[in-house]
Amino acid sequence: MTVPPVPALEWAFEVEAELGPLEDHGQTRAGHRRVVPVVGGTIRGAFEGTILPGGADWQLVRPDGAIEIDGRYSARAADGDLLYLHAVGVRSGPPEVLDALLRGEPVDPADYYFRAAITIESATRPEFERSLFVASYVREAHRVRYVAYRVT
Repeated sequence: MTVPPVPALEWAFEVEAELGPLEDHGQTRAGHRRVVPVVGGTIRGAFEGTILPGGADWQLVRPDGAIEIDGRYSARAADGDLLYLHAVGVRSGPPEVLDALLRGEPVDPADYYFRAAITIESATRPEFERSLFVASYVREAHRVRYVAYRVT
């Protein structure tokens, strides 16, 4: 029987996304909805670029306090090409740690879990569309940083 290859991780790029004020929509039919606007930022690595304003992270806060992440935003590469990034993940941890993050306090990333799977759409860079990326995040008061790895 043929055994499938074991996936590995290959460093791909780093993101610093600047965030606007959290919009708390309260309890909706989908759950406790929050929206965090993405207002800018940078990407370095497999491509160099700028994150464009207009994206956001559409979050659902689960009853256990964990947050389902659904981030969608566009970036313009240094050569002018546009890319669309979509991150789906989870941020979880002890309630006091999640509360400190919500207040914008500095928290050691080892004290919480914040990971996502990332897909990229690009009309000019099909190599990004052929791969899945996973990322490990750090949440700061007014930005989020992450390192993305291509799953081989």
